[in-house]
Order: sequence, then structure tokens, then C-alpha cells
Amino acid sequence: MTHSSPDEIARQLAFLVELDKLKSIMRQSPLIDRSRKENSAEHSWHLSMFALVLSSHAKDVDALHVVKLLLVHDIVEIDAGDHPIHSTSGSDALVEQAEQRAAERIFGLLPEQQGREMLELWREFEAAQTPEAVFAKALDRLQPLLINTLSNGGTWTENGVTQQQVMERYGPVIARGSPILWEAASKLVSGYFAEAGRGQGGQR
Repeated sequence: MTHSSPDEIARQLAFLVELDKLKSIMRQSPLIDRSRKENSAEHSWHLSMFALVLSSHAKDVDALHVVKLLLVHDIVEIDAGDHPIHSTSGSDALVEQAEQRAAERIFGLLPEQQGREMLELWREFEAAQTPEAVFAKALDRLQPLLINTLSNGGTWTENGVTQQQVMERYGPVIARGSPILWEAASKLVSGYFAEAGRGQGGQR
């Protein structure tokens, strides 16, 4: 056991208390039963389970490291909010600046070394260059796709998203992380849009 100072523990607890706010950040994706929208904390937990269960479908990835990336990837939304894939509001540059400021503030609550480590995990996810980050990004696309196919279109229905747009916005990212998962996901998408009475915009 290493020596821990009262200040170190206080800063760690302050960070953990701050994370409680992530439970209040509502995403556009619904729960599968459509009773309400999911929050960002639920999304991060669900993605972490995706990583534990599906990591065998990615080549040469450390599943635990993928989980770490997914647990920290949306913490910046405490300050910067959620920015859905189908959103047309706000420029990418402004969103990136807001998220960078949020990362520095929130991870800065931790003791210096631990804060740097968390910040580097977040930056690794954003850069999507390591095998683990590429797979984490793929799962971040796969989870809402799965939810939408099981919740009457979810955000696709709300935003009039077509099958072609789904393939373009989700396909490359998922396929880069796991071709076999994209093969399975694309069949779910095709099945959803092919269902009787469903139009190209996701509407019944």
C-alpha cells in the first residue's frame, strides 16, 4: 500500500463527486423500451459492457484498456453537453474547443499524475489511432445503432435519417474497428428499413 496524503484523497473524491453530474446529461438515444432518453453515464456503462463482451471480434486489443477509454470518453459532456451524430447545430471546431476545456478542468480536479493519465486516455479516444481507441469508437457507433433498430428508429425517426445516411455515418467507423461487427450491424439496419411500411426516412 502506498502512502496517500489527505489532499490526494480529497482531490480524488472531488473528481468522483463531479462525475455524478454525468447522470444528468441526457442523450438523444432512447432506452430500448422508449420510456425515456438514456443519460451519458448509462451510455458509458453500456459501452463498457459492449467492450467486455465483444472484444474478441477486434484484432489485437486489450479489452480492459478499451473499457478505460469508454469510461472516460464522455466525461467532458458534464461541461460541453452531448452532441449527437445527426445534429446540425454547432461547428465541429467549437465543439472540440469546448470539450478540450472541459477535459482540462474536470481531469484537473484529480492529483496531477492521475489527472494527466485520465486526460491522455480521453485524448487517445478522440485521436482514434491505437487499436483500442479504434475499437472503442466502433462501439460508440454500434450501441446507438442497435438501440435505434429496436426502438422504432429512435434518433433516426426523430431526425428523418435515411438508410443511406445510416450506412455512411456508422459504417466506416464500425468497420474500421471490427469488420465482422459491421457485417452483423448492417444486416440489422437493412432489416429495420426493409420492414413493411417503413420509409427511407425511418418513418412508419
